Parts: sequence; structure tokens; C-alpha cells
Amino acid sequence: MTKFIVALWRHNDRIGTIIEMATICGAEIRIGQTHLIAALPLTQFVGIPFSLLFARLPKPLGTKRSIYVAPGVYTLISIAGYFMTCAWQFWALAGMVGLVQGESQTLSRSLFGVMVPKAKSAEFFGFYDVSSKFAGIVGPAVFALVGQIAGTSRLSIISLIVFFVVGGLHLTRVDESEGMRVAREQNAAMI
Repeated sequence: MTKFIVALWRHNDRIGTIIEMATICGAEIRIGQTHLIAALPLTQFVGIPFSLLFARLPKPLGTKRSIYVAPGVYTLISIAGYFMTCAWQFWALAGMVGLVQGESQTLSRSLFGVMVPKAKSAEFFGFYDVSSKFAGIVGPAVFALVGQIAGTSRLSIISLIVFFVVGGLHLTRVDESEGMRVAREQNAAMI
């Protein structure tokens, strides 16, 4: 369970960083404020149908494999963000974020939920929520530090790729079957 939470910290919270810092990058390359504000709801409108589509992805791939899709797409978004120069590219990246924004969080919580003993679900989900808030400090801090050192947020975007890769590698070490088995045993012991 600990491995899974650490893996989620590494990639889910960097996803939040991309969403939170997108307007900083756009403003830096002089994209107008109207574009910056109007493109953000696009992620929600795109996200609704794609969340429904991604809800079907775990059947053929499995939940853990399906979770890898989001960090992969966010890595592409980070690379494209480095080369972004105009408003239409910002809009396109906002649409790409919408493709996988709901998928990552929903599938991660779903997998976490099946590895948590029912009698301790409040404790586990409480810890998950609070620790995620704390881990969410790291992404913006790294973004700001790299931007300060480099003098541009372009390299800050690229620096987040490291977290996606490390989080993905860490996720490969999570044995979801073992986690589910332990949860089932603890559920049975409580009955």
C-alpha cells in the first residue's frame, strides 16, 4: 500500500502542478488573459466524455495498466508545453489535459479502494487525502525552483517529466493482487 501511495504522490500531484502552472507558462509567452482563462474550462468539457470512455479501459487492460496512460499523456503535454509559442497551442494542450484529467484520479482511487480493508477505509482514505495535499507542495516548489534557476518556466515544465517517469517506475513495483489479498483477509478477519 505504501508503494502505491508514493507512486501516486509522484505522478498525480505533478499532474496538479501542470494544471495549476499552465497559465504562468502561457502568460510568459504572452498569450492573452482571455485565452488563458477561457481554455481552462475546456479541460472540464473534454474531460466529461473521456472520463466515461476511460471507465471502460480497465476491462481489457486492467486498472494498474490503465493508470499508466495519464502520466504518458502528461509527459507528451510537458514536452509540447516546452515548445508552445501561441494561443492555439495552449488551447490544444488544455484539450489534451481534459483527455486524461479524470482518468488518472478516478482509476487511482479505484485501485486504492480495492486494496484497502473496508473496516479501515476511513483511515486509509483520510491519510491518502491529507498526504496528497502535502505532496502537492513538491510539484509547484520544483516548478518554481527550476524556473528561478533557468529564468524561464519552459524548463520547469520539462522537469516535471522526471516525476512522471519515477512515479511510473514506482507503480511497477506495486503488487495489486497482493494488496487485494491482504484487504480480503483483513475484511474476513473483521467479520
